[in-house]
Amino acid sequence: MKDLMGKAVWDYFHNENPEDLQTETSISELDELPVDYLFRDFEEMNDIEQKALESAEGKVLDIGAGAGSHSLYLQNESNLDVLALDISPKSVEVCRLRGINKAVCENMLDLSGETFDTILLLMNGTGIFESLTKIDIYLKKLHSLLNENGQILIDSTDILYMFDRDEDGGVLIPADGYYGELDYIVHYKGESENPIKWLYLDFETLKKASENNGFAIEKVMKDEDAYLARLTKK
Repeated sequence: MKDLMGKAVWDYFHNENPEDLQTETSISELDELPVDYLFRDFEEMNDIEQKALESAEGKVLDIGAGAGSHSLYLQNESNLDVLALDISPKSVEVCRLRGINKAVCENMLDLSGETFDTILLLMNGTGIFESLTKIDIYLKKLHSLLNENGQILIDSTDILYMFDRDEDGGVLIPADGYYGELDYIVHYKGESENPIKWLYLDFETLKKASENNGFAIEKVMKDEDAYLARLTKK
């Protein structure tokens, strides 16, 4: 991994000629991602993010913390004990430099030794599940990291709207696999990251997988095609 996302975060934080990131997927064209978006404060976050942060309590694990904006808010404004977790070394270093007390560079599947009252997976958090074939692995791990009365707050987007429709209104989606399984590619300063697998889940598919892995699930809120879900142990 070239850690291009981390390089952009590092450059922006240190004011070293940062540029906007560019992202694309296997079903969408190149799109700009302003790096300052990763440093937004609570007032600049969308309704789903704000609702999740307001619902967090106890000891918190922020998976895919990025530049640490969610963790920073919970630590400084809500006075919560937060662990910021990301696989990007430079992003984790910036989390620490921004004042996050606990920031770790590690894959969530390798995390052990602690359990949490709230686990956050935001900004299309189901993406890290990679594919439907791997979702059970991730949900079982999340189950093991969650305290008995804890909660997982996770968001995603049903991307069915991105596909063309026929004259009868039917959606034209690929016959092989689940339509939310995409390749996701990041570009920065002329370099390209290798494609990673990214999973966008509709709520019903997440609900079925969650219930199969020992969770109860509720839809906390919906915003157009995006939603926030709460998972708790059955």
